Amino acid sequence: MPVSDHVPPRTSFPHGLVAWMRMARIVARNHRAAAERLRAHDLSHAQFDVLAQLGSARGITQQDLAERLLVTQGNLSQLLSGLERKGLVERRREGRCKHLFLTEAGRALYAEVVPAHEAWQEARMATLTEPERRELMRLLGKLDRATR
Repeated sequence: MPVSDHVPPRTSFPHGLVAWMRMARIVARNHRAAAERLRAHDLSHAQFDVLAQLGSARGITQQDLAERLLVTQGNLSQLLSGLERKGLVERRREGRCKHLFLTEAGRALYAEVVPAHEAWQEARMATLTEPERRELMRLLGKLDRATR
């Protein structure tokens, strides 16, 4: 009996799989749109994340920042070197730790970019009512805790 290459199409998918695919699609679409906006300021997503963290946590250690951003020390070191070359970040050794600070140019860019980007992200959620946003946050928190 010959083996057929034809696989019948699926008529249904588990809800968990469909939810995951939708989340992935939404995140990818948002990521592309955000990258376009950040390019106008000569920033990558990763650089923006560092800028946002350092603007709200002045003097954070390099180790703490790596943990917050879920990146390795090596990746963060390269990222910080690039931001230092742009004149946006400085590292200061205090004892055995390196503490991170925005320069004056970094603080100016933070003030220009971060609040505007946060407002843009918030506006993208405007299709949901406030109760729906709270429920989404609750459900995403539940998923986050379950996947650690």
